[in-house]
Amino acid sequence: MDLGIRGKRALVCASSKGLGLGCAEALAEAGVDLIMNARGAEALEAAAADIRTTYGVQVETVAADVTTPEGQKAVLDVAKGVDILVTNAGGPPPGMWTDWDREDFIKALDANMLAPIALMKALLPGMIDKGWGRVVNITSVSVKAPIPVLGLSNSARAGLTGYVAGTARQVAGQGVTINNLQPGIHATDRAVSLDKGASAAAGVSYEEAQKQRYASIPAGRYGTRQEFGATCAFLCSQHAGFIVGQNILLDGGATNATM
Repeated sequence: MDLGIRGKRALVCASSKGLGLGCAEALAEAGVDLIMNARGAEALEAAAADIRTTYGVQVETVAADVTTPEGQKAVLDVAKGVDILVTNAGGPPPGMWTDWDREDFIKALDANMLAPIALMKALLPGMIDKGWGRVVNITSVSVKAPIPVLGLSNSARAGLTGYVAGTARQVAGQGVTINNLQPGIHATDRAVSLDKGASAAAGVSYEEAQKQRYASIPAGRYGTRQEFGATCAFLCSQHAGFIVGQNILLDGGATNATM
């Protein structure tokens, strides 16, 4: 399918690896020029070089922490006038409700709620002026089904979801859509880290720990960055203009819910 976005320009945050990289690759395959952002310059430059070679699109890079005001400024100085925004940032650490104080919540909100909002506020006006734009926020399955040990993430990402629910409906009439992707477990570095932790805690092999987590997913496997990226690219396409303010769950059926 031709997504109809060849020649568009996109900012993809935290895109040197994992789900962000999957989104960058899928958009590049559709002919979209990229601004790729990540904290680590070495991994970022390697990913950008691979995408340039593979897909022949223009790729600019900005090594910065997009969860900070300084990082946001560095990214926005390059990203003015983009047609597509994909927000993404790692989640806060796990813990118990007794572990967190006000500063922990402020950090979580800065990274997983206020940073995406700041990028949207800066870039939505340009999209509205052009009468076309796409925003996709990578959030978490925890918005749909809270994960007890991820209370900081549950809170911050739910706040972003509420913001998007209202804002998406305010800008849809100007040809701009905003939607959220809610990933479950995907085959990324994060899954490897979690499986190693589960292996150590249970005293079983890494392979056995992974097998046990596979069994909790009806699809019987983890998602891939490629299929996640393809979903993101479709939401950014010309064909998705009637999808507004939605939360798309990509978890292999792990969340047991009717709606």
